[in-house]
Amino acid sequence: MAKSGSARPSRAGAVRKSSKGRAVGSGGQGRQALEGKKPTPKAEDRPYHPAGKAKAARDRFAAAGGKGRPGARSSSERGQDAPRTAPARRVKKADDSEMVTGRNSVVEALRAHIPATALYVAFRVEVDERVKEALSLANKRGIPVMEVMRPELDRLSGHDAVHQGLALKVPPYEYAHPETLLDQVTRKGQTPLFVALDGITDPRNLGAIIRSTAAFGGHGVIVPQRRSVGVTASAWKTSAGAAARTPVAMASNLTQTLKAFKAAGVFVVGLDGDGDVELPGLDFAQGPIVIVVGNEGKGLSRLVTETCDAIVSIPISSGTESLNAGIAASVTLYEIARQRTLKKG
Repeated sequence: MAKSGSARPSRAGAVRKSSKGRAVGSGGQGRQALEGKKPTPKAEDRPYHPAGKAKAARDRFAAAGGKGRPGARSSSERGQDAPRTAPARRVKKADDSEMVTGRNSVVEALRAHIPATALYVAFRVEVDERVKEALSLANKRGIPVMEVMRPELDRLSGHDAVHQGLALKVPPYEYAHPETLLDQVTRKGQTPLFVALDGITDPRNLGAIIRSTAAFGGHGVIVPQRRSVGVTASAWKTSAGAAARTPVAMASNLTQTLKAFKAAGVFVVGLDGDGDVELPGLDFAQGPIVIVVGNEGKGLSRLVTETCDAIVSIPISSGTESLNAGIAASVTLYEIARQRTLKKG
């Protein structure tokens, strides 16, 4: 038992002995821990929480009145306030042209009005209906027809290519600048609608997305410079000619381009099967939008996901099935076009 009048034992950890034997206090270093944590902010008040992003996007849409954020300026008006993203530059070879080979492929490419600089025909080729049609279409469009020996056509077509006596030379695609496209749309008084690709490597998906963008009133497609498909002959064919009237822009850095679009009042919507907003519930479809479609296997990249105002999922009946990138973009474009049409009506 402690003796009467003795000092009460100090709480463990409250004091410590100095090198000279004197008692030294903690200086209140543990006071904050004793007071407890502060109240956890609501989900919608946390800027990096999906609910916080959705709230911010709704607030922007309410302030925008369906025509972009008030006070938002085009890149040409922003000047030094917000640096313009650098134009993408893809390193080209001496001749970056492509060859579309095979009778069916050549005819389909000519029907789709793919820009071409020459049609190569093998010497003494066996003429059938497809060869006749290819020659007729080339002559109508003023495309030079070159008759070459088969060894030369083999060399032009590339290793293991099956040309069947026909090959079409396609020039390299000239990409637009993303912010230039946005400026053009806003100057016309239109509500921007773009599709951006994040990690899409299949040219057929790109062609399908270009075709859907044209069909549902979109203004262009944006592809990143690295780790992404470009506008190849295969993409031209799949677009069924839509690539001739729907511009494709190349972004040197997709995340920075999306941030530049956001600064101009455009809402960034990412597509993902685990999204926190279902497509029918997208309440700012009438506003300026860029839809971001991710890789079928990996989905959206982390930086792009963090940049999006909302991550949208498309409800499907079976949980084991998934939509490929081209179909997902098409469904989303249709829903946005439908909601915009209903509002006008």
